[in-house]
Amino acid sequence: MSRKAPGHFTLAVVCIALMSSSLAAQRAPTAFTVEQVKSYPFPNELTAAASGSRIAWALNERGLRNIWVAEGPAFTARRLTNYTTDDGQELTSVSISNDGKYVAYVRGGEHNGNWDEGLPVNPTESPSGYKMQVWSVPFDGGEPKALAEGDEPAISPRGDRVAFTKNHEIWISPIDGSAAAKKMLNIRGELGDLAWSPDGSRLAFVANRTDHSWIGIVANDSMPVIWVSPSSSRDFSPRWSPDGKRIAFVRQPGRGGAPDSLLKRRNIPWSIWIADAMTGAAHQLWDSPKTLRGTYPDTEGKANLHWGANGRIVFLSAMDGWPHLYSIVENGGAPLLLTPGSYMAEYIQLSQDGHWLVFAGNTGPDSDDIDRRHVVRVAVDGAEPRVMTPGIGNEWTPFVTGDGHSIAFIGATAQRPSVPAVMPLNGGSIKWVGADRIPSDFPTASLVIPRKVVFKSSDGLTLHGQIFERPATSAAKRPAVLFIHGGPSRQMLLGWHYSDYYANSYAENQYLASLGFVVLSVNYRLGIGYGHDFKNPPGAGPRGAAEYLDIKAGGDYLRSLPGIDPSRIGVYGGSYGGYLTAMALAKNSDIFAAGVDIHGVHDWTTDSPRAKRVGYEQAPDDARALEVSFRSSPVAYVSGWKSPVLLVHGDDDRNVPFGQTVDLVRRLQAAGVPYEELIIPDDTHHFMRHSNSVKVDSAVAEFLSRKLRVGEAR
Repeated sequence: MSRKAPGHFTLAVVCIALMSSSLAAQRAPTAFTVEQVKSYPFPNELTAAASGSRIAWALNERGLRNIWVAEGPAFTARRLTNYTTDDGQELTSVSISNDGKYVAYVRGGEHNGNWDEGLPVNPTESPSGYKMQVWSVPFDGGEPKALAEGDEPAISPRGDRVAFTKNHEIWISPIDGSAAAKKMLNIRGELGDLAWSPDGSRLAFVANRTDHSWIGIVANDSMPVIWVSPSSSRDFSPRWSPDGKRIAFVRQPGRGGAPDSLLKRRNIPWSIWIADAMTGAAHQLWDSPKTLRGTYPDTEGKANLHWGANGRIVFLSAMDGWPHLYSIVENGGAPLLLTPGSYMAEYIQLSQDGHWLVFAGNTGPDSDDIDRRHVVRVAVDGAEPRVMTPGIGNEWTPFVTGDGHSIAFIGATAQRPSVPAVMPLNGGSIKWVGADRIPSDFPTASLVIPRKVVFKSSDGLTLHGQIFERPATSAAKRPAVLFIHGGPSRQMLLGWHYSDYYANSYAENQYLASLGFVVLSVNYRLGIGYGHDFKNPPGAGPRGAAEYLDIKAGGDYLRSLPGIDPSRIGVYGGSYGGYLTAMALAKNSDIFAAGVDIHGVHDWTTDSPRAKRVGYEQAPDDARALEVSFRSSPVAYVSGWKSPVLLVHGDDDRNVPFGQTVDLVRRLQAAGVPYEELIIPDDTHHFMRHSNSVKVDSAVAEFLSRKLRVGEAR
């Protein structure tokens, strides 16, 4: 096939949705459209008030993002805001004042980006543009008020003020917007990580000064800042003791020192310290093991530092091979492992009384639970975790309500999309909150239930995946698609995902299955859910791309299935999945007949993973590392790339530079590789506008259907 100019494909996209709908209509009555499966409401940002039973969350309904609330004992969902346009303005940092009277949130920006998170997003091409602002709205109802441009709101425990960051400075505003916001202090550095003292009289913060960072404590704009044990280190994550007299925090060495190997894996040291909040004097409580497993955690919440009841300080570490919770007495001693077993803990929250931790864990009584998430509860001073939501669903982001009676969380199944829920703290029946927001024409009953598969990579590593497959209607061999998630620190699950990006991927896999594809979603090395060593393998990424062995193994696994046509296997993925899609097409066009590369990295040597030289000294393996990074990149193998590809990218991408796709296009042109492209102007890596997300999903399905000849008997 000859290449199509970008403009030609852009015109063709107008017809994609109609073509996709037509393909689906031929398979009635179980068929559905992209628009239908993409109509799922997506709740996130769930939170609970420190007192009472009030909860709040953000809900995205086809791009219409609003704040919703509920209150016990009925927990009836109620919309609090009325944003009525698919304008790509996300809602983040949702919080409720301790007294439950106000909800604060941020509207705008792109908080999942690697850079420019504070800059506005304008995917609607609005001439006036948008702002990233801190808002508040009464829980009982009323008009939301924009307090100021800013981010990271922290409501005072007294419920009267909101501190937030603006241009890396700390500002403060009355929570009701009755007076203009004002800058709280003039201090050098990028300020953030705000934490109020329990009585609301003081505010702890972090001042990042590039190669070092300090924790400061301020009472008001007339009192000098108290610096907590200032040093050449990097200090962060301030956590107040329940009595407000001390602060626990994380300390890491400052940046600098002689350049080390770029290819070697190394321990990232960290320690937990405790400081006197009045004097700033501090001492070390715990020091991490100087092993690869003891390195600073990079799972959700990082250290997940909490100061609980009974003098227990809680943290997360993978020092035993899994991301587990530990607690240590505030006076020192050996840490107590709270969550023994072969599973991980994430989305960890401390109850208001400090006695309980609730979290999402891939554990439970079923052997398939390693590929799910369930709510788990454990005492801060005990090692007897209890799975609160066993079963075949997925549940995540739990909170204990302020009255201590209930656990609020979000849950889904393989067929029903995400819905907020509450259940008694001690266990019992689950009440789903706002399930009526699922559209009446959402194809719940038509979705397939993915099944777990386990297979081996060529070097013997055990891999997990999920197969999406409809029952065969004839003996004809079918086309297949390998889906590759991004991150790469992600895990695809046996059901709807807790990330909006991967909920979209799950919907797309369901749609591809409805068209007649067999879809395999592979959880390759570098991902979470299977332990520290699986997530941190040698020779991966720009250090050797060892994870590509798992992608090839996925293609070989599909080819081994008796009902699959080995000449019609495609591949697609976004972000890191786009990178591995490009690797698959460049290295194994003999396996993968077509692919869709969505905003992938194509040349490690020009992107951020490669350390830049600073000063006179150079890393001892700099030249070798550069060579390995290039050989770990798809651009090194373009000469072997034969299969057609669709390239998709938003040109306001803040995770992968748009130039990665621009450069690859030039190389494909020179090599005569057939390609098409879909460029989304002024949208980001996460396709903030719903209509753009639908356009991309439609294009993926249309391209793979066309190139792999879906529906043909072979």
